[in-house]
Amino acid sequence: MFTLVFTKHFDETYALNTKENKEIEKKIRKALHFLEQNPSYPSLKTHKVTTKNYGEKWSSGVTGDIRIIWDYDSEGRSIILLLDIGGHSGTHKVYK
Repeated sequence: MFTLVFTKHFDETYALNTKENKEIEKKIRKALHFLEQNPSYPSLKTHKVTTKNYGEKWSSGVTGDIRIIWDYDSEGRSIILLLDIGGHSGTHKVYK
């Protein structure tokens, strides 16, 4: 099991993505649960990506468009730092 650490930026983008959208919030919470249990859980489709703000990091799927951007801690890979959440396109795209 992993410990999830929420950065300030993640909290802000989480709020933007879930504002008045309980269905998306439910899907994000489900993805976070799976990420905490096993970052390689099949439905997350976790893979390395190049992001516009953080360089090469990990991406896990929430929906067809929404992704959680994260990285392991530098010391033991037991902590996951949640960096960003957003889509492939639109006003808050997380990829380059």
